[in-house]
Amino acid sequence: MYRSHNCGELNLSDINKEVTLSGWVAKVRDKGFVIWADLRDRYGITQLIFDEERTPKEIMETAKGLGREFVVQITGTVIERTSKNPNIPTGEIEVLVTAIKILNQSLVPPFTIEDQTDGGEDIRMKYRYLDIRRNPVKENLIFRHKVAIEVRKYLSDEGFIEVETPYLIKSTPEGARDFVVPSRMNEGQFYALPQSPQTFKQLLMVGGMDKYFQIVKCFRDEDLRADRQPEFTQIDCEMAFVEQEDILNVFEGLTRHLLQEIKGVTVDSFPRMTYDDAMKKYGNDKPDIRFGMEFGELNAVAQHKEFGVFNDAELVVGIAVPGAATYTRKEIDALIDWVRRPQIGAKGMVYVKYNADGSLKSSVDKFYDSNDLAEWAKITGAKPGDLICVLSGDANKTRTQLSALRMELATRLGLRKNNEFAPLWVIDFPLLELDEETGHYHAMHHPFTSPKPGQLELLDTDPGAVKANAYDLVLNGNEIGGGSIRIHDTDMQATMFKHLGFSPEEAKAQFGFLMEAFKYGAPPHGGLAFGLDRLVAILGGQETIRDFIAFPKNNSGRDVMIDAPSPIDEEQLKELKLNISL
Repeated sequence: MYRSHNCGELNLSDINKEVTLSGWVAKVRDKGFVIWADLRDRYGITQLIFDEERTPKEIMETAKGLGREFVVQITGTVIERTSKNPNIPTGEIEVLVTAIKILNQSLVPPFTIEDQTDGGEDIRMKYRYLDIRRNPVKENLIFRHKVAIEVRKYLSDEGFIEVETPYLIKSTPEGARDFVVPSRMNEGQFYALPQSPQTFKQLLMVGGMDKYFQIVKCFRDEDLRADRQPEFTQIDCEMAFVEQEDILNVFEGLTRHLLQEIKGVTVDSFPRMTYDDAMKKYGNDKPDIRFGMEFGELNAVAQHKEFGVFNDAELVVGIAVPGAATYTRKEIDALIDWVRRPQIGAKGMVYVKYNADGSLKSSVDKFYDSNDLAEWAKITGAKPGDLICVLSGDANKTRTQLSALRMELATRLGLRKNNEFAPLWVIDFPLLELDEETGHYHAMHHPFTSPKPGQLELLDTDPGAVKANAYDLVLNGNEIGGGSIRIHDTDMQATMFKHLGFSPEEAKAQFGFLMEAFKYGAPPHGGLAFGLDRLVAILGGQETIRDFIAFPKNNSGRDVMIDAPSPIDEEQLKELKLNISL
């Protein structure tokens, strides 16, 4: 037995007990006649004491040789600490060591393994196994585990069955690039790693499983950023004999359950907003509704004066920033510089100060009088003390730019509070999206999404106007889940493939197995997939999913700890009948 207790559980009730502990030496303080060492494991820290008057000489000698991160086993007696530490659960006791065994020595770690470490991200990624010993990383992984357990509890109680689907599948066009895997036994042919289990969960509905879920790895070979990884985890779900409202109700329930069980937060309202309204009011399809600053469209009251910048714009739109009328000219200039950055791309910004005394002062007073500016204030919902920020230009680009500015200002003003949660359903997405470069339409979600009832005929006359029977669940400005009612009819699926540019032969080659299955009695079905990494990060009050993944990739898609991806041996290439040409 390596331990009778863990390093986080001893307290005053254990005084005079003989205990055995094992763990890592976190810190040693050698005063010569007395040595203290902090022993750490997953559960906490216990202070050890070695005392010349009470500790055998050979044990004192061993204690003097202890280094950081040595793995040791000790036996000793629990005693009360003279100088107590109220910041840890074991802070009222220490263990007087009577026996010690070094289980493994350690090199000096490349960074301090403490909550506030001196290690930069790159070095901590390289030695991730050491980083995991730090409380912030350890607690994030434990937190992720708790969320996953609660997901499984809720869905199991709702009658869902967890079913595993394959990782080695057929490459199909679903939006992102596939990761491909060569097959040694089938020369010149390749598997793909699944971007999602989409077709398999639909086949499970054909198979009569009725309610399926899976916490599953998915893979997409796309450019990375802080909230994206080449491999990520979905809570993947599908249900048979359901309509949109059935699915929304079930997953509202899951979200309520997680917020209550994990955060102790009760959420009553899950408002619904159409995609068109989300774009018009917030400039994106995943709006953060914890705060206001809704868009106010100003074309009717800002154009046809003599200000050419607005007159030439497709859209003039503004937001009222609460309490920001006190911004100095320097602070406003900094905002203008911010929207002009290449990442945002605006040419400039017009502003109006709605002063506390009710007066209005703008950067375009030459063109607009106080009555005009009062109309701007009315449309944007500005109140005395607010600052009105206005952008103009191409409608889509301007909405995107103002949306970015809105989020930046909310962050600066402290309006995006981690302990507040505001879920939202965004519904009625366009079924198809026009690729401006090619002039062709592609599926906004995926090719299996059903159009809204009664809109199939529009595919021939006005494909851009067709609405999808699709929905996204948004939480605090992040899409945490998305899904749709699926096409379950062979003819309708063939029609969809035709409008996406597939020939009948291409559709059969790519998705023949699914269309064949639909001929054997496919039930109406639909589903939703949550992004587990994103959901856990939001519940954990952090911005990046990487903090909640045990062994993440960096922004170049590399695992710097194991040095992957990497070349493979020439013999392996020969077995796979592959040649590499760079």
